[in-house]
Amino acid sequence: MRPETGATYGFRPLAQADFPLLARWFGKPHVAQWWNPAEEAMAEVAQAMAEPWVQPYLVLIDGREAGYIQSYDPHAEDGHPYRDQPPGTLGIDQFIGEPELLGQGHGSAFIARFVERCGQAGASHVVTDPDPTNSRAIRAYEKAGFGALDHRSTPFGRVLLMRRAARISAQ
Repeated sequence: MRPETGATYGFRPLAQADFPLLARWFGKPHVAQWWNPAEEAMAEVAQAMAEPWVQPYLVLIDGREAGYIQSYDPHAEDGHPYRDQPPGTLGIDQFIGEPELLGQGHGSAFIARFVERCGQAGASHVVTDPDPTNSRAIRAYEKAGFGALDHRSTPFGRVLLMRRAARISAQ
């Protein structure tokens, strides 16, 4: 896919060998502002890799390792705050790790591409939950086709729950 950025986007399953890169990104100020401290975030990623309902990936921009994205099934975890979403819904979390790639439209472009992949794999909808004060992320999700559902207090903090159909025929 070559959106208006002119870039191509790919997703490679995360491997243990990627942990040093991921830890470096979690330490960057633009990531650390919105994610848990690097050591805690890395432990969460390691646990996610062991869960069958979480799929972590590196984001590739023009073949370059540039960010992180994960999908998860909110219906697979007892008590997940998004279990009220339609059957077939997946959740996503993501960030661009390399600061020089911010502000160029890559976030919304690779998010849209990833959601399309989720739809091709059978997902009906995709949700995400940015911090309500993270205007950059909210804009990227809106540009990728997400709409705001509601504000929620969750175990992850206060969030703006956003949703998008993963397939054109999904409502």
